[in-house]
Amino acid sequence: MKRGTFQLMKSVNKSTILNKIRLSEPLSRAQIAQETGITPPTVSSIVKELIAENLVEESILGESRGGRKPTMLLIKRNGHFVIGIDAGSNAIKGVATDLVGSILSETEIQILPHISKEYFLQTLKEVVRTIFMGIDDKKKILGIGVAMHGVVDVSSGVSLYSSNSGLRDIPIKEELEKEFNVMVMVENNSRAMALGEYWFGNHEEVDSFVAINIGRGVGSGIVDKGRLFYGAQDIAGEIGHMTMDLDGELCSCGNRGCFETFVTGEAIVRRAKEKIKEAPKELTAEDVYKYAKEENKPYIDILEETGQLIGIGVVNLIHLLNPNKIVLGGGVLNSAEFLMKDIRQTIQERALTEKARMNTVIEVSLLGKNSTILGAAALLLVEIF
Repeated sequence: MKRGTFQLMKSVNKSTILNKIRLSEPLSRAQIAQETGITPPTVSSIVKELIAENLVEESILGESRGGRKPTMLLIKRNGHFVIGIDAGSNAIKGVATDLVGSILSETEIQILPHISKEYFLQTLKEVVRTIFMGIDDKKKILGIGVAMHGVVDVSSGVSLYSSNSGLRDIPIKEELEKEFNVMVMVENNSRAMALGEYWFGNHEEVDSFVAINIGRGVGSGIVDKGRLFYGAQDIAGEIGHMTMDLDGELCSCGNRGCFETFVTGEAIVRRAKEKIKEAPKELTAEDVYKYAKEENKPYIDILEETGQLIGIGVVNLIHLLNPNKIVLGGGVLNSAEFLMKDIRQTIQERALTEKARMNTVIEVSLLGKNSTILGAAALLLVEIF
């Protein structure tokens, strides 16, 4: 299989058939042959292998078109499991999922700011161990996917740097593989979120898909024809550090006026304090949303202005990548009811062509806080499917 780590897939046909079942289940052998162009004998042979490997199972009988009712095929829910980890700056969360992204168990440990590398790894292993021990048949565990905040070297599985925690050079893949003896894949949290949305967010199949994560920082992930896109130096999708004002606020990256300095929770609070004289000293982004919900117009104005600013960033992304669909997520999008009208209006006013204005689909994540952790699990599933 790709990367030589799994021996489950022996051919392109096998991968095609497995993916077809995943996307269109329940499905008969005859339907697979008709819709993929693979010959019926080949389909039958490969399906037999997939059943033996606990990836596919036979289920309810399909509707007859004359003759015997066809046996339908489904992805086997309990045939294999994946562990997904969301290693954030405030907590490390873990889940076990089946092959279709259903969360079977979960755990979470809060972490303090400015912890040591050793304490981070110790806590990470504790979360994985808790999930690991909840799975009776350890042989069914395909691997561990870790979504890590900050800059990640995907090939080595090393977390290079996180501006939020200050942690550097954490050998996540090496440490977890040594401890648990399964395959480990590590990815940036925003890219993992994009993968989770693409796989499990109930979106129709599209060639080009972008998810933008707006919370304490801003990041995005680009999915091109089902695969994450990295760019030549692995920084594709760093929309948060796109310059919007040469003389703007200082960003965590060291530059000024980055997109991130306009739309994060911290930026929303800063603007509210500047423009609303009676704003509380201890104001939070959650407070801004609460006051807006109470029909307090100055706070509504702050969120609507944030929607315009997000819209400008999205327009720049549309002009650069021209994706079919953009999904917005992260803590700031909890205020979506006050943001989305202005985001969409800004796109209508500023996008270059009518097709871009009318045909670019903009949605809010339906997976919410689970999108990143499901994306971590999907890192392993991409290897299978």
